[in-house]
Amino acid sequence: MQIDTTKMSSRGQIVIPLDLRKGINEGDKLIVIRKDDEIILRKSIPETALMSEKSLAKTWLNKEEDEIWKDL
Repeated sequence: MQIDTTKMSSRGQIVIPLDLRKGINEGDKLIVIRKDDEIILRKSIPETALMSEKSLAKTWLNKEEDEIWKDL
């Protein structure tokens, strides 16, 4: 695991330190995930996989499904 620090500019931009940029090229899409005070930056997966993930989230992550399964 590598750890480094960076700052956010007044325009909301950050620089990924050089050592942590290996395998990320100019123009690559990145996914930004925020969970509480943690921000995760991931290299984007192919869009077809992302579409499948969104489709599954709609199916599995809804209140109606939770209600059906809550007493099992």
